[in-house]
Amino acid sequence: MIEFKGIVVRHVMQNFIVGAFKPPCNISISFSDGRTRKQVPLKKENGHTVMVPLFQSQENIVGEVLIEPIQGKKLEHNGVKIELLGQIELYFDRGSFYDFTSLVRELEVPGELYEKKTYPFEFSSVEMPHESYNGVNVRLRYILKVTISRNYVSNIVESQDFVVRNYTPLPSINNSIKMEVGIEDCLHIEFEYNKSKYHLKDVILGKIYFLLVRIKIKNMELEIRRRESTGSGPNTYVETETLAKFELMDGGPVRGESIPVRLFLSPYELSPTYRNINNKFSVKYYLNLVLVDEEDRRYFKQQEITVYRLLET
Repeated sequence: MIEFKGIVVRHVMQNFIVGAFKPPCNISISFSDGRTRKQVPLKKENGHTVMVPLFQSQENIVGEVLIEPIQGKKLEHNGVKIELLGQIELYFDRGSFYDFTSLVRELEVPGELYEKKTYPFEFSSVEMPHESYNGVNVRLRYILKVTISRNYVSNIVESQDFVVRNYTPLPSINNSIKMEVGIEDCLHIEFEYNKSKYHLKDVILGKIYFLLVRIKIKNMELEIRRRESTGSGPNTYVETETLAKFELMDGGPVRGESIPVRLFLSPYELSPTYRNINNKFSVKYYLNLVLVDEEDRRYFKQQEITVYRLLET
């Protein structure tokens, strides 16, 4: 009996401890057009993928916050606010966020809450200059963050992610890329790509001309590479990923031969090019032409391209 009572006592104590750390209310954040707005997948820190609303810069972000105290509990607070934050997090400094966009709306003055209450909010024509990005060493995210301030105990915080994509019109100038590369008296090739700026669903068209061939080429391929640079100075980290490999030729070319290039970008998970975003990170894309000779020596030439998001019609 005594042992049984001890078990009961321990069980009560465990419930008490759990209850002490459980927040005294539930918070939910909803968008007014949540049922009709397009949803896109977003990978969270825990590796799970969730569907979140999609916005673009200059849109209104409107919704409501529902705060529901636990039944029978009084919630004392020093005010309630909602923030719209655009943040950059570098993974070598995980947990430290750089806010490049920060807007706030006060929802409630200090007081007490006894029953559930709904607070409407609106952020009008929000400037969201950068696209959401999840990279190897950095992420750029947008969140709505509700904070209930309290005395003596920790604040109660709830956040809701959303994704931003910004669209670019067709560039007025889009020059082709022409280059000559070679090894003196051994190999001389000329390659041409139809343009230097490509949208995410574009097709890379081009030609490779062999002007001089005195080494035995085994094969030739075209790679799409993404280079992510984070940090600055001695804390600069560079990660290069090969996103695609496309075989252009299998076998030895002869002088005067021309090899066509036709590479569709839509199957690959590309983002737009990011150039020095708030001095925190850059993401650049390169076309890497690789030739392999019969002794497995590799010859390559890399050329940067600009990738942008074209408004889908």
